[in-house]
Amino acid sequence: MEEILIISNYYPPEKGAAANRIEQLALKLHQNNYKVSVICPLGNYPKGELFPEYKGKFSVTENRDNITVKRLWIYPSVSKNLLVRLISVLSFSLSLFFYLLIKKTPQKVVVQSPPLLLSFISVFVLSLKNKKIILNISDLWPLAAIELKALKVNSFSHNFSLFLERFIYKKATFILGQSNEIITHVKSLFPDKKCFLYQNFPDHKVKNIELVTKDNEPIKIFYAGLLGIAQGVLELCEKIELTGLNIELHIFGDGAEKTQIEHLISQRKEQKIFFYGMMERNALHQKLKTFDIAIVPLKTRIYGSVPSKIFEYGSLGFPILYFGGGEGGDIVTQNNLGWVAQVEDYNDLNNQLISISKMSKNELNLMKKVVFSQSEKVFNLDVQIKDLVKKKVF
Repeated sequence: MEEILIISNYYPPEKGAAANRIEQLALKLHQNNYKVSVICPLGNYPKGELFPEYKGKFSVTENRDNITVKRLWIYPSVSKNLLVRLISVLSFSLSLFFYLLIKKTPQKVVVQSPPLLLSFISVFVLSLKNKKIILNISDLWPLAAIELKALKVNSFSHNFSLFLERFIYKKATFILGQSNEIITHVKSLFPDKKCFLYQNFPDHKVKNIELVTKDNEPIKIFYAGLLGIAQGVLELCEKIELTGLNIELHIFGDGAEKTQIEHLISQRKEQKIFFYGMMERNALHQKLKTFDIAIVPLKTRIYGSVPSKIFEYGSLGFPILYFGGGEGGDIVTQNNLGWVAQVEDYNDLNNQLISISKMSKNELNLMKKVVFSQSEKVFNLDVQIKDLVKKKVF
């Protein structure tokens, strides 16, 4: 059985799309006869504090569903203080650097990017050891940071990040891109680099649609995921207009904007917005079975980004209300998965909501079946992984 290592900043029991994405990759490689191991930090995300089972430990080795998971020390933090966040990133970076330098690792290694510094350290050490490096890019950094105004153009941090970015692209053997825009960007820098599209398709193991449409309830739209700056859920709650509409908005998740969102909801009860906090993925899916539409927002259009929630909830049969711009909107439109509102245009979003509120539950039920059927054909993880194995990417 051939060995392969995955290096990631996130892995279950941590929550969120990033952890789910890497776990799905690990499990599918195992199912395709690879002996898979993962290196990641001690579990701490999204709250920025070690989970109880990891407190007081420097490293932990686990077996999760036949995947060997090596967790290394980190000083966790989600502080808004830049220095504290930097210390947190550097803590795991140093742990990872010395581990990769000293320990024996498989010849094939998948490196997740971003975070950019972690992927740089991984690629740097692995290239010294002449490993086959498969760089899995889910977002373009520092470009995304510029678009989110987290970095200033031509600042020291920006130029340093550009150096890291070009280094990892140059040294990678193969590159997996979450979107066609990511591949286009990489090719603009290194035209001869071998790149492959690898999107975050889920594997729910659901053969028949399990959603229940309730005629005697309002249309239930939900957001489930990270409550961070990039998603813009706080601004969504501020500017969405549900008064007088047969629509409710339900929010699940955790993150930097959580407290502000809870406070806002308590002050605007007429808007019919409800907050639940973070839930386990399986429990969340059970809770959502009587809901109707998944909303997928981004605060601004981020080149290269395709939110995995399109695949996650489309595959369960939920129509998608997409509010993020870019390639994600093309995927929703081309596959007839729902509605697209122009990013940052709340007039357009609220007009879409007015149209949705006029739909009957029978229309919504038929739409769910169409979305489920289409997603089953297009978002097939097994086909995607087998194709990459056949092409000798892994």
